[in-house]
Amino acid sequence: MNSVDFSASRLTSSASIRVEPVQARSTARVNALLDAASEIVHEVGYELLTTAMVAERAGASIGTVYRYFPDRVALLQALASRNLDRVTEALRTRLSTDKPGGIAEEIDSVVDTFAQIFRSEKGFRSLRVGDVLDIRPVASPRTGNSDIARLVGDDIRERMGQRLDSQGRLALETAIDVIDALLGRAFLNSDRGEGTLID
Repeated sequence: MNSVDFSASRLTSSASIRVEPVQARSTARVNALLDAASEIVHEVGYELLTTAMVAERAGASIGTVYRYFPDRVALLQALASRNLDRVTEALRTRLSTDKPGGIAEEIDSVVDTFAQIFRSEKGFRSLRVGDVLDIRPVASPRTGNSDIARLVGDDIRERMGQRLDSQGRLALETAIDVIDALLGRAFLNSDRGEGTLID
């Protein structure tokens, strides 16, 4: 999972950034800052993360952090966006290799994929896809979990020929939110997760 590149286009579309990383070197620097942030979030949670901690961990100056991110919230939003990219990529891969089944099998694939990401991505168990961040005013009614539900709904339509109505879409979004909450609880104190909540 760590080979996924965090593209500049995703960063600028989802988070407030001061300087858009155009060159490969700048993109690598942003990725290094996000890697450092994910390690810190993994260790102490996103609430205690500071830009100074990220600069120190990345071996960069505080000015480098502020060159790309105006504040810690923008840094957390960018990290959440990268997490969402990695979840959706892993889920697309999983769904494309699974044999078409029913909606229950799709949900099982979501649970398995989320659990894999919880185990493999530093800081994911705390920040996940950013829906836990309470940032006001809310810029968009869309959430990371709603994007994941949309991906699963599209797969259900394309591979199973079932179009979800508004109630079906709401049920799917609710299921994704419940999966996120249960796995958040399962991985609260352990990188391996509490098996009784996962299986």
